[in-house]
Amino acid sequence: MEPLPVSDSQPKRAATTVVPHSPSFIIDSKNKSYKHQYSNIYFLRLRALKTVVQESASKQWTGLPGNPSFVPRVLEVEPSQLCYIAGTVYLDMPLKPNVMEDVARDHSIPAPPPPPYYYSEDDRVMLEDESGRIQLVGDRIKSEKLVTGVIIGALGMETPDGKFEVADVCYPGLAPQFKATAKEPEDRMDIDTPGSDDLPTDEWIGAVSGLNIGAPSPSDGQIQMLVEYLTGEEGGPNDHVSAAQISRLFILGDSMAPMLVTGKGEADAEGEIKKSRKFGYDGTTFSSHPTVTFSSHLLDIGRVMPIHLLPGETDPSGTILPQQPFPRPMFGAISSFPSFSCETNPTYLNISSDSSPISRTLLLHSGQPINDMFKYLPSPPHTRLSILESTLKWRHIAPTAPDTLWCHPYSTVDPFLLQETPDLYIVGGQKKFMTKMVVDEDDGKHKRCRLVLVPEFSKTGILALVNLRTLRVKTLRFRGEGMAGGTGSSDHVMSPL
Repeated sequence: MEPLPVSDSQPKRAATTVVPHSPSFIIDSKNKSYKHQYSNIYFLRLRALKTVVQESASKQWTGLPGNPSFVPRVLEVEPSQLCYIAGTVYLDMPLKPNVMEDVARDHSIPAPPPPPYYYSEDDRVMLEDESGRIQLVGDRIKSEKLVTGVIIGALGMETPDGKFEVADVCYPGLAPQFKATAKEPEDRMDIDTPGSDDLPTDEWIGAVSGLNIGAPSPSDGQIQMLVEYLTGEEGGPNDHVSAAQISRLFILGDSMAPMLVTGKGEADAEGEIKKSRKFGYDGTTFSSHPTVTFSSHLLDIGRVMPIHLLPGETDPSGTILPQQPFPRPMFGAISSFPSFSCETNPTYLNISSDSSPISRTLLLHSGQPINDMFKYLPSPPHTRLSILESTLKWRHIAPTAPDTLWCHPYSTVDPFLLQETPDLYIVGGQKKFMTKMVVDEDDGKHKRCRLVLVPEFSKTGILALVNLRTLRVKTLRFRGEGMAGGTGSSDHVMSPL
């Protein structure tokens, strides 16, 4: 029996540096108040984007037959006069949750479960500004991909019954991308071919989401395989070299599973029903096992690479956006590591390469905005990836906040506005892995943004990897016999990218 090949030297871990970046989603003392009305957010959003939409509409529609003019207030349109207006979209949807109905209903009767989707044939599209609201009608507006909170421009004319017949629509478009980039060929595939332009010196970043540690059907084996791969304890020399190219790991929410609630009580991590006390809640039903297990995995990975941890929908964190960072002490020994970062959700980061003059702007969140917007639109034809792409041209990460997506009642700024187009836009908490390179040549300025949807690891076993130099993407799938992420050999499998 021949001895296994042993490398003469250990691979050196690729290194990248986090550069300070703004805006920040930390809620400072100036905004840490709940006394303000949510209407402020809509006014701030409209004020920030109305001029941009007006300029875009002017370029798009100037010179058309009929010489359409801009009407600054939606209630000042005149019947049968071709014009264009700008405002905030509001979708009047009978299936959408209604806070007034919640207040008025009989609370002695259990509330009906929320519908999985909000759209129906009875939906109405409204456009509003500080003057009032007007209904948009016509085949053109029905074909558009719209959700509540988007700022748009609409070309058309008022009908005799006081509605606005839409002939065309325009959006703010992609925000500026401040650093110049050399023009590169567009991707012709959603998922790239491995190794086509990759160099041994390239730095990669890893993104994972939905570990769901503590779930009744855990994926402990897959998570352990992931940890061993990242730390260089699994596979052969080639695997160790590949793992060493990963400079840092981003964990995008839903790391710990929520407590399972049943009709008989609460279930623990093993799925056993814990009965509550006769006169109140039994504190012994709480288990620290998921937090301890997760902290142990973080410590193993944190010894070899930096980690950025974002809270998610199921994590023990505040539910309104932007979710604030986890308290570092809850993760034990890893909290003393300067390379361990607890981030907000969403978060902006700027990553620079230590081996080449490359700097990338990253926008990351744990998926709640995309999951909420997906309820507004029929699928097919709309997909989560197409919705994510639309947020770039809308210049807004979470337009449905605060209508159907809980968020903080900001009074001076809407932090979810996109002030610049990021190089990388990574979203966790999704059903499946998807990616696309968005390219825009507006005004001769070359803008590129790599979109990445990261699926739940507990269901797919997928780790997404992005090359910081080329923005190419590949995935690794960790699976074994009987594991949730699929069946096959007990090994990590590179997808045919």
